[in-house]
Amino acid sequence: MSHQLIAIVAQYGLLIVSLSVLADQLGIPVPAYPALIVAGAFAGRGGLGLLPLFLLSVGACLVADSAWYWLGGRFGIRVLRTLCRISLEPDSCVSQTQTRFETWGVSALLIAKFVPGLSIIAPPLAGAMRIGWIRFRALSTGGAVLWAGSGLVVGVLFAPQIDAVFGYLQRVGRIAAAAVVAMLLLYLLYKAFDRARFLRHLRMARISVSDLYDLMQAGAAPIIIDTRSVTARALEPRIIPTAIHVPLKDVAQRVRELPADRDIIVYCACPNEASAARVAKILMSHGLKKVRPLSGGLDAWIAAGYRVDSPVFSVPGPSAIPDSRVLP
Repeated sequence: MSHQLIAIVAQYGLLIVSLSVLADQLGIPVPAYPALIVAGAFAGRGGLGLLPLFLLSVGACLVADSAWYWLGGRFGIRVLRTLCRISLEPDSCVSQTQTRFETWGVSALLIAKFVPGLSIIAPPLAGAMRIGWIRFRALSTGGAVLWAGSGLVVGVLFAPQIDAVFGYLQRVGRIAAAAVVAMLLLYLLYKAFDRARFLRHLRMARISVSDLYDLMQAGAAPIIIDTRSVTARALEPRIIPTAIHVPLKDVAQRVRELPADRDIIVYCACPNEASAARVAKILMSHGLKKVRPLSGGLDAWIAAGYRVDSPVFSVPGPSAIPDSRVLP
């Protein structure tokens, strides 16, 4: 590596790495883990202090995690929906994160930073679920130690190879810099395209909350399916009257219970009715044609002032499919 590059890294490396980690953990698309690996290689050569790098990186993770935890505790599921709405990873959003929490428990915080989509959603979800501060802090610290430590260790172990790569980049100069910038832009463009493709996939006919209410008032007895996870239902316990709970992961096993001759309305509490639209497409692929997601989901129903019922957290059996019922 050139003496000039080494001098820059020695002077600003700690600041660059800690800010990269902080930005990454706040949700800004910054390649922090590669920065940790490169910083570890510099530390392995004696260009940076390994312990200060480790402590600052862990500290940056804890600052971001604490902020997200507070926001989750303060605003609940609303902050999760906002994150999902702006995420470049629409398929790795709130519902899947909640499912992982239900599968792994709060210990998911230990490996959250290694899982795309889970890293940003996990801390505010922990706050929304009212996981105790001390427990959260212990698990968050453990996860930060594993994540930052592994990146630095990889850099130390592969320092000679990373040094050779930087030497090559120094020789090609501006071409390498332009290539790196181009690859970053291509990555962001790909993610934006993937998000747009995902949203196009969800486009289908929807039913408004007013039309659903009229349908129920007319005695049409639509089947109403609540696709939210158990965690989401705990965070927002209200449900649309007569709704049965069929989470996305259970749809394939429950599809035979649903009659083909009745309207089936699917709702969730997520941006773009993503989970509801996916469930609707699964049901339609099994031959159920009268399926529509509820536009605006549960939030729109509540905002319209229509009646809501108390939660039912167990997954109902076939006998739970409601008969004709008219709202008062």
